[in-house]
Amino acid sequence: MATPMPSVPFSALLREKASSNNEPQKKSREDYKKAKELEEARKAGTAPAAVDESGRDINPHIPQYISTAPWYFGAKGATLKHQRVQSEKQKQVARVGEWYVKGIDTTKIATKYRKGACENCGAMGHTKKNCLERPRINGAKFTGRNIAPDEILPGELALDFEGKRDRWNAYDPSEYQAVIDEHKKMEEAKRAMKAERLEKGQEDTDEDSDEDDDKYADSVDMPGTKVDSKQRITVRNLRIREDTAKYLRNLDPESAYYDPKTRSMRENPYETTGRSHEEVDYAGENFVRFSGDTVSHAQTQMFAWEAHKSGIDVNLLAEPTKIEALKREFMVKKEEIKKGIQHGILERYGGKEHLQAPPKELLLAQTEQYVEYSRSGKIIKGGEKQVIRSRYEEDVFVNNHTTVWGSWWNSGQWGYKCCHSMVKNSYCTGVAGIAASGNLLTLPPPSEVMPPKSPVPFSKEETKKKVSRRKRRESTSSSSSSSSESSSASSSSETSDDEEEIKKKRLKLAIEKEEKDTEIELDERKRKYNSKYEAKAPTEEEMEAYRMKRKHFEDPMTDFM
Repeated sequence: MATPMPSVPFSALLREKASSNNEPQKKSREDYKKAKELEEARKAGTAPAAVDESGRDINPHIPQYISTAPWYFGAKGATLKHQRVQSEKQKQVARVGEWYVKGIDTTKIATKYRKGACENCGAMGHTKKNCLERPRINGAKFTGRNIAPDEILPGELALDFEGKRDRWNAYDPSEYQAVIDEHKKMEEAKRAMKAERLEKGQEDTDEDSDEDDDKYADSVDMPGTKVDSKQRITVRNLRIREDTAKYLRNLDPESAYYDPKTRSMRENPYETTGRSHEEVDYAGENFVRFSGDTVSHAQTQMFAWEAHKSGIDVNLLAEPTKIEALKREFMVKKEEIKKGIQHGILERYGGKEHLQAPPKELLLAQTEQYVEYSRSGKIIKGGEKQVIRSRYEEDVFVNNHTTVWGSWWNSGQWGYKCCHSMVKNSYCTGVAGIAASGNLLTLPPPSEVMPPKSPVPFSKEETKKKVSRRKRRESTSSSSSSSSESSSASSSSETSDDEEEIKKKRLKLAIEKEEKDTEIELDERKRKYNSKYEAKAPTEEEMEAYRMKRKHFEDPMTDFM
């Protein structure tokens, strides 16, 4: 009879299996508590730090997700080896200048066809589809002769950060020698052709020189430009970097204005220093823009437009010589007509002797300072530079005024100081207006009168009731004196009733008006034009309607109404 097996707990079997497979065991509560206390003691410094397999201390403040080795690493104790670079897995980094070996290996040439080689030439490294040799009638697979050398297969090259991004890596400088040799051959051929032409006694024509210049002109970049010879596009830089910046020519803040967005300075930066245009190398873009033949070219363009408008088919870009001839002929005829008109006026009215007087500069004064004025007397060009204070026009007087609107203020109103007029754009009355406004100021102030209450329209029935009540009051007034007190009391009660009804009517109208105004405030499109032009004091009924319809924001039940 078989002896029964001793009963062993299932957890013990699992622990035994885990220990045999080197698997991590689950800690008990006591083990976890002891490990936690040891970790706290190591962080506090009361217990020695953990030591790895090489004898180095492990910092107890390293996070657990860094210090704990993964289960597949096979660590038996505390270690940081998994965080360090593994020397057996690290590849050897290639040096600068090393590159993939290319070409064919001529040192070893096979004599028999090998499996996997090219069926056409017999070389390893490519297939028959990608073979670059001449297709044979009977390939090397079937003949086994004339097997080509094998291609060198590129191996793995571990490049570092700089090696991957070096654009000149594996460049052979000797390849550029072919370009230099080509240029030398072209120069020698040009010298030989020139010497041959000189021996024959032929001079170089302009066409040949132009052809030689145009042949290489596309590849030449002018300073400050970027030329694309294929697209024929020239991109002009705003400034050559060797030139002085415009804003550094004169550091005075009152000098010419510099626009940083367009990098332009239109006026002369040396104007405040008193130096002329001839003494400086830069006098502003306006001086450059209107110097030389710029003005004459603009006049020629205007003449071409006017001539085209008159019916003459001309174009400045297509026919510049024709335009110049027409303009010269036009100016000669214009000058002849002008002189003929002047001569005819002098012959008819006389006064030729007054034109022979010396110029006005010699008659009045002589000066070298050029100042140009407008018709109103303002300085346009020359003289001191005007400081711009506002973007609006200043000192503009209208309707015979000598001061501007807003130069006089009195009792909360603005007006003109020259005539004390409170009406804008009114005609100036001068001293008489000042005297009239002074008399008005001496008058007593108007008494404060409440505005009359607006009449309330009544219907036909209400008017009939009112008439009947009036007749009743008249009949009661003709009664005896004994009943006079009672009649007066009844009439007073009737009048009080009428006033109450009138007040109710006015309050009802005021409430309707308040509701309408609230609706207009919510939708501005319903408001009539100039509806709020006149402002008057509100009546008692309007104030009561405002209080009734006012929204109390402090009331928590306002949103539920």
